[in-house]
Amino acid sequence: MAETSREQVRRATLEGLKAGQICKGVVSAIEPFGAFVDIGGLDGLVSVAELTWTHVEAVSDIVEIGQEVTVVVLDVDLDRERCALSLKALHADPLPEFARTQLGCVVIGRVEKLVKIGAFVRVNEHCVGLVPWPDLAGRTTDPSESAVQVGDEVAVEVVAINLVKRRILLSLRP
Repeated sequence: MAETSREQVRRATLEGLKAGQICKGVVSAIEPFGAFVDIGGLDGLVSVAELTWTHVEAVSDIVEIGQEVTVVVLDVDLDRERCALSLKALHADPLPEFARTQLGCVVIGRVEKLVKIGAFVRVNEHCVGLVPWPDLAGRTTDPSESAVQVGDEVAVEVVAINLVKRRILLSLRP
């Protein structure tokens, strides 16, 4: 009997949701692909891509089980009894503003990661760009021989920004 009642509440919540609606909920589970949020007896999914505008290493870096959150309903699938939610939709995309104000400028950033193609540098709270290896001192593709290391503060020029692919190209400055 209780299971039937719970299912009725869940179905009623699902049927009452509309895309664009803002809801409050509680994070009920964390998975590598996203977080489930309980909104009135229904667990909706906030995929990794919808957690934040910045790159996510681990879902648990953004939310934790039991945390109260406000989400935007992206999609409701009555046939599959699922709903897609977003945390980032509540905030404006920071990249267009960064592009308007910083393109062509030299900024100070912190090296976050060294990879085969270059160094990722955080240039503000929301934006990370790439300094390609050919632009780094030493002209090497070996991260262990890089002129910069993770944690270093560096001056970089914001050379290009691709708003569609959400990529920032940086150049190391002396």
